[in-house]
Amino acid sequence: MLVRNNGDFSMGASKYITASFEKSAKERSDVYRKRVSTWKKQATINRSEPTNPIRARALGYKATRDFVIARVRVKRGKRVRPKADLGRKPGKTRKFVEPGKSLKWIAMQKALRRFVNMTPINAYWVGEEGSNKYYEVILKKK
Repeated sequence: MLVRNNGDFSMGASKYITASFEKSAKERSDVYRKRVSTWKKQATINRSEPTNPIRARALGYKATRDFVIARVRVKRGKRVRPKADLGRKPGKTRKFVEPGKSLKWIAMQKALRRFVNMTPINAYWVGEEGSNKYYEVILKKK
């Protein structure tokens, strides 16, 4: 939201950070591409600092010892069923099935399995590449 004062546009620092994060994600800038390529080489669930601190704060994150940010990699697209083998099985002839859950929800469940003593508060999108999406899940100690 821009406010015009005497011909200038003025925004707070958080709005500049949010705008720059959205711009780099939309344009697929070099910084964004390097970030996602390093995430691809890492494990599926990583403890990290917030990539987008403004979004994390808006969803309830605080920089205290009780809060943890976990970056989670989730496969994009539809879930592929195993193909039917050993004869005709009419119930298993479909190849693709919608899981019925959002990828954000799946990311929160993955993080919960890794950090058992914590409760997930929320999650937000931080990036995607060809076959994966990346979410940062905010967790709080029980």
